[in-house]
Amino acid sequence: MKKYLILLAICIWFASPLMATHQRAGEITFKHLSGFTYEVTIVTYSYAPSPADRFELEIKWGDGTSTILPRNNGPVGQQGHIGEIVGPDIKKNLYTGVHTFPGSSSYKITLEDPNRNYGIQNIPNSVEVPLFIETLLIINPFIGKNSSPQLLLPPIDQGCVNQPFLHNPGAYDADGDSLSFRLTTCRGADGDNIPGFQLPNQVGTNIGSSFTINALTGEILWQNPKMQGEYNIAFLIEEWRNGDKIGSITRDMQITIVTCDNEAPEITPINDTCIEAGTTLQMNVVATDGDSNSLKLTAAGAPFEIANPAVFISPFDSVGRNTGIFRWETTCNHVRKNPYQVYFKATDNDLPVNLFDLISMNITIVGPAPKNLTALSLGNSIQLKWNKNRCSNVSGYKIYRRNGFYGYIAGYCETGVPAYTGYQLIATKKTTDTLYTDSELSRGIDYCYMVVATYPDGAESYASNEACAQLKKDVPVITNISVEKTGTTDGRIYLAWSKPTELDPIQTPGPYKYLIYRSNDLSGSAFSLLDSLTSINDTTYIDDLINTQDHGLNYRVDFYNDTPGNRFLVGPSQKASSVFITFTPGDKKLRINMNSIVPWTNEQFVIFRKNESTLLFDSIGTSIFPNYIDYDLINGKSYCYLVKAIGTYGTAGITNPLINISQESCAVPFDNERPCAPVLTVMADCDSYQNVLLWENSIPECSIDIIQYLIFYQPPQAENLVLLDSTQELTYTHSNLSTLAGCYSVLAVDSVGNQSIMSDTVCIDSDVCGTYSLPNVFTPNQDEMNDFFIPFPYSGVEKIDLQIVNRWGNLIFSTQDPAIKWDGKIQGTNQDVSDGVYYYVCEVYELTLNGTVKRTLKGSINVIR
Repeated sequence: MKKYLILLAICIWFASPLMATHQRAGEITFKHLSGFTYEVTIVTYSYAPSPADRFELEIKWGDGTSTILPRNNGPVGQQGHIGEIVGPDIKKNLYTGVHTFPGSSSYKITLEDPNRNYGIQNIPNSVEVPLFIETLLIINPFIGKNSSPQLLLPPIDQGCVNQPFLHNPGAYDADGDSLSFRLTTCRGADGDNIPGFQLPNQVGTNIGSSFTINALTGEILWQNPKMQGEYNIAFLIEEWRNGDKIGSITRDMQITIVTCDNEAPEITPINDTCIEAGTTLQMNVVATDGDSNSLKLTAAGAPFEIANPAVFISPFDSVGRNTGIFRWETTCNHVRKNPYQVYFKATDNDLPVNLFDLISMNITIVGPAPKNLTALSLGNSIQLKWNKNRCSNVSGYKIYRRNGFYGYIAGYCETGVPAYTGYQLIATKKTTDTLYTDSELSRGIDYCYMVVATYPDGAESYASNEACAQLKKDVPVITNISVEKTGTTDGRIYLAWSKPTELDPIQTPGPYKYLIYRSNDLSGSAFSLLDSLTSINDTTYIDDLINTQDHGLNYRVDFYNDTPGNRFLVGPSQKASSVFITFTPGDKKLRINMNSIVPWTNEQFVIFRKNESTLLFDSIGTSIFPNYIDYDLINGKSYCYLVKAIGTYGTAGITNPLINISQESCAVPFDNERPCAPVLTVMADCDSYQNVLLWENSIPECSIDIIQYLIFYQPPQAENLVLLDSTQELTYTHSNLSTLAGCYSVLAVDSVGNQSIMSDTVCIDSDVCGTYSLPNVFTPNQDEMNDFFIPFPYSGVEKIDLQIVNRWGNLIFSTQDPAIKWDGKIQGTNQDVSDGVYYYVCEVYELTLNGTVKRTLKGSINVIR
């Protein structure tokens, strides 16, 4: 019986690694079927010779349930599909299942399978570490249906010592969602990070090389490996839609590095491109090899995975060279907001490893521009019309407008209407109707339009042609509201307008009359009649003895047909205001704000300041924006200004430019600005048991008149920061502490009492100088060296509860004093303990940021006399 037990133990010892040493790489992907039902696929790559072959795997759905999934690829054997051999000692395995989730939520779909293959350089004892992979599925009715990205390039790659290693997962998202990539830690048992895991460039002689991943393309570059062996890494592929994360995949992959004297081939770089839907993209892909090896040139990516796919032909050119032809006949259904990524790989046939070059490019399919846009003036509105788009998947249109023709010509990758053109979005149509009416417009302006088609995922087409029109000029067009004199009772405004020139003599035979209205505010909220003029050619008016100092003024001119017996309003002008300046005082500066509400476009403002010597207004600057900051002033001193606005309607037949002057106004700068918040650093001085605070002013201009700093402190378990002290220095030492744990913040105070916002709160915990720990030996022989059992240097300990026992469990010594100072005698008897090993349990009560925290230490002490 004993022999059988020994034999059984030996069998178990041997069987354990045999049955559990095979997994190289893997990932989990999913595809939405309907409702809450998804098809999920596990992909693993395993060590082919291993007897630990998995005909089935258990998948956990993240909803508290799990399923055993059978393998479904490769030839069929006695137990089922046996997988596919895809390289030396490499087997690819697929396991697919369908699952209906209980409802909207986030689900972590996971696989844990023992174990990884033997000898992975950056995973300690890899043969005993499971493979753990996870995919996050988010079911949310507000984001719509979603399938995960598919990874088109395998998670097994090879490279050579001292040569760059490249990998790209070839991520393709059928929904067109944005993807981002970042490195993460390989995981093992229970999904925990693998203890001791390091990136390949952190192991052995690889230290000093770099290992990075491109967050946008997913390309991994190891520059350059130094040490042979197998390495595993993991990276996270996250899906984003409209700025929200909607899912993720973790790929755990294996890299094999060997020594070789071969050089990798090179693919001639290819630029990203854009192409209009319905046209054909064709290009050559050229690869060369300096060692004159034969080359295999392949392509993968989204364009090969969809309806009307791209094709790639790679005939053999010659030794050391291969040219492939990429051809894609695009359709409207290919239009989407995000580009399609294509990967080209050139692999040589050298030994012991086939080296390769891998490049990627982005192809954006752009919808065609709306054709034949026209603009027609109809009464008080302009009607736009364009041809129906040839792409039936257009979901709507965006309409843009500006004053005056621009002459825009789109770049080949320039979609929509760029902001630099001055066009502004005025309407978004959610239908495919090709008519739009723009109303509430002003006379005298040449309105120009462009239209862009939109698609369901937010993609925009190229912009249409520009089309321009202006309303019939049958009412006055105001051109000037200019302050001629500033005063509260004797102010004066110069008002001018352009007369109507497109009148129907039958409907409006005349004579004519202008009625002039004024509102004593900028917005024109309460107009009252000022005067009337009876000649159509009388187009100026002086509004005198009014208040132009305290507020802006708004005007309107109504135009009447004054035929006896047939008097009627032809129409009012657009209302227009004077330029009224206001101020925002600051420290040694004044911000001048130019306020106006006008139907024309003010393209420039000229700012004038009163000269103290000449009492004249001198030009001090210009601005294309309705504000200007005058710097280097003296606080407390009064400065006076006026502004000249230069505007235009952009239309022939109307005065150009339009010159209008603001009122004169004065203001006084003063220091009302906070200093900038200091940038704080806190360091523990472990030897002196104190915290040292250092800070700096990141923007020197903000610190010119700082006179002191206020230091705030929050001890452990306190709710708020409280004022601790003040200083004029850029450093502060906090001493006499019971614990180093605490939080700090600093603010700056300037010469007039303005306070900055608080700096970032910086916290330091009690373990910054190490945690409370005990030695394992001491020599109580009264030689004044190591005569007492005491802890290593410590801080932030409130108390301890220490018990020391002998090998039979009898209590020898106990204390609550963190200093301990045991002299090697039995407590209560004053007798020396015998030399030997004693055992302790010590509960340590440490003062941390979270309050007093108990930690238990267990160990042994060797007493030597």
